[in-house]
Amino acid sequence: MVHLTTRYEAAIVPLNASKIGSEAYGHASFTIDGDTLTIKIDMHGTPANTQHWEHFHGFPDGKQALIATELQDANGDGFVDLPETEPVSGTTMVPFDDAPENMDIPHDRYPVADQQGGFSYEKKVPLATLKQNFKDAFGDDDLKLDKRVIYIHGVPDSLNLPASVAGAVASYDAHTTLPIATGQIVAVD
Repeated sequence: MVHLTTRYEAAIVPLNASKIGSEAYGHASFTIDGDTLTIKIDMHGTPANTQHWEHFHGFPDGKQALIATELQDANGDGFVDLPETEPVSGTTMVPFDDAPENMDIPHDRYPVADQQGGFSYEKKVPLATLKQNFKDAFGDDDLKLDKRVIYIHGVPDSLNLPASVAGAVASYDAHTTLPIATGQIVAVD
């Protein structure tokens, strides 16, 4: 049996850097080999000692998602918050947490940056389980990684955010959901 290996990558660039006091950047790779998706994410310059939610976002209809820039700051408060990313990036789809295949988004099982503001994440994900849960959520089991973008979220609770910064999810406030970095996922030959 021959396994077809498919690879995707994303260069992760800062978002909201001038407002959060750090420039988060990094690299992500996604490798599909047989029934396993291996996700690797290395981040630098993130707010230190802070949990960072990370996901891929996209449109359920498969439309090309794009990364948000300062141009998405619709209310002019100087921050691009989670709702402001949706018109160009779509919705939150798959989390990069302790079990991405479960597609359980709001919880405290995401990476925490070290005191230098870095973290590395690596997970081997059972593709069949992820695809079934993805289909249940979005009506199609094709992850279409080359149509998605990655977001890294999270700033310390001590950061003063204006009331106009939205993005509360369940019992988590905008400090948890504020995007700090993003990257376009592209197929690698």
